[in-house]
Amino acid sequence: MSRFNALRKQHPIFHYHDYTIEQQDEQILLRFAFSIDGLGEFCPTTVIETRNFPLRNALDSPVARDLVFSLGLVELISYWKCACPPEIVVHCGHLTLEEIDWWKRLWYHGLGEFFYRNEITVSFIDFVQVRCEVPMLPRATSEFRSGNLSLVPIGGGKDSCVTLHLLSEMKRNLMGFTVNNQPARAETFAAAGYPFEQMLRTHRQIDPALLRVNAQGYLNGHTPFSAVVAFLGLFCAYLLGADDVVLSNEASANEPSVLGTDVNHQYSKSYAFERDMNDYIARRFALPIRYFSLLRPFNELQIARQFAALMHYHMVFKSCNAGSKQNIWCCRCAKCLFVYLMLAPFLTEEYMTGIFGKNLVQSQELSLDLAGLLGQTTEKPFECVGTVAEAQAAFRMLNGDSSVAKILLRDWNAQHNIPATYLAQIERMVEYVSTIA
Repeated sequence: MSRFNALRKQHPIFHYHDYTIEQQDEQILLRFAFSIDGLGEFCPTTVIETRNFPLRNALDSPVARDLVFSLGLVELISYWKCACPPEIVVHCGHLTLEEIDWWKRLWYHGLGEFFYRNEITVSFIDFVQVRCEVPMLPRATSEFRSGNLSLVPIGGGKDSCVTLHLLSEMKRNLMGFTVNNQPARAETFAAAGYPFEQMLRTHRQIDPALLRVNAQGYLNGHTPFSAVVAFLGLFCAYLLGADDVVLSNEASANEPSVLGTDVNHQYSKSYAFERDMNDYIARRFALPIRYFSLLRPFNELQIARQFAALMHYHMVFKSCNAGSKQNIWCCRCAKCLFVYLMLAPFLTEEYMTGIFGKNLVQSQELSLDLAGLLGQTTEKPFECVGTVAEAQAAFRMLNGDSSVAKILLRDWNAQHNIPATYLAQIERMVEYVSTIA
């Protein structure tokens, strides 16, 4: 707290100066301009590849500009957190008091892990104040031309593979969407039967100036990256005329990482954020684009049960953050362990070691992470992992007890935003996963 308070006194104001949209040969370049008093300037960029993609809605429309302005409001939190200035001044757009409250809610809960791990205690009211220097103008609207397709973020892990499987069975017209390159994303998309040309690639560049101030001892930690994916995906969906942004977030993302608190590593994957995002799309942009997760009715055990049957993905999927650049399972992190634990009850040990190289549940190096997953500590690992109940059920299945798993495999989370046109396919998956082979 002393470091937090000292930095806030030394650097009292964060500025969101401007954003620009530039169309170049076969790409769109987004630039953002931020600064912190007494510290310096930050200018992150994002590139959107547009090769072979006809843009159905205008890049320079008022709605397009407002979407990019909003993306900047997500991006800025990665830079704000290094010194946590008590005031944010917005120079390039206007927010109502209700919208400021909306953004503060995303920032505050999205930084829950950051505050917790840096031992910062600050209230929702006090952590930051927002002031807009641009007066409120009448909200301009733009006609939305639909392309009758869905935009599907692809992470390269088992969840997005299951979503692709469900959508391909529905014969949905879709476009894959990635933020930064990882081989597993293209490989799982190809395994689903979709051509390279059907994937929209974006590249997000952190300003090196942020890395330099972090190296100098300024604060660092987790930010709500999935909210960046949400707003960048929404901007791309608007340009392409996509009617849906279809996510792969499960019910388990709602559980806190620190038991008995609101600290959730996956806040921007939670139903609470999904609900807020839909509300913001309707109120701020008046767009008919739906933002929802196709897997929200399911828990991790159910998704693993379905994925275990999709063998054409097994040798190409990856969801290890530590090994992502090398396209490997590092086999030393909690994420690798969790994925192994979920799949192991449904596949043979020989088959699992063919994917991971060894039995991760028996790894002494991962024993503390296993204890966290099983609820034997106050914290789950700070990764995108499932609930304690799911981990316990999978562990008991490996030891011959399927009683709890049978209940979880028949579970149904009714708190979701899935349109009625998708539900028939979801119900078929419910029927499949509710039994143990």
